[in-house]
Amino acid sequence: MSRDEHFSAWALQVSPQLLRIAELLTGDAHAGEDLLQDVLARMYVKWPNIDEPGSYARRALVNAATSRWRRREHRHEVTRDLDDADLGPDGAQPLLRVEQRRDLLAILQSLPVRQRTVIVLRYLEDRSDEEVADLLDISVGTVKSQASRGLARLRRQHDLSPAHLSAAPRSSAPTTFSRSTATCGESDPS
Repeated sequence: MSRDEHFSAWALQVSPQLLRIAELLTGDAHAGEDLLQDVLARMYVKWPNIDEPGSYARRALVNAATSRWRRREHRHEVTRDLDDADLGPDGAQPLLRVEQRRDLLAILQSLPVRQRTVIVLRYLEDRSDEEVADLLDISVGTVKSQASRGLARLRRQHDLSPAHLSAAPRSSAPTTFSRSTATCGESDPS
């Protein structure tokens, strides 16, 4: 298999998952598509030297989203057009899913970049604390504190109860979500 064929096959296989990450990091479907396209273009050039393309792509998305945020290109209104891809299997309730997605993007945009990135990777991408720490090149303790502060901020600002959080923590030690544990020991949860 040639380099082009290998890269194309890999990109086709992982693009939906990477696009989801990109959309959640940017808060906008179109900006997410642009971000993913930029990352894939850069990866294509370096393809022969990339050992773990999945990890490389996630890290590149996080770095590119952070760079974009620093350049303040993220200041766009979050909108999403309804298309056939949003229809359920029976064609019913498409607006509910679009509204839920729009709400999630808006809620995530209320977080600082690092907290948003940790929340997306940790809970929406179902990564362990150790994987997130490795991807972001930060300590596991920083991942835990950023996740805790981000969740506490979301609960406080958006009145979210633990039942609204779809994913349970995946660290080796059992943890429970409650308002008291989310803010325990933190002087400034932002």
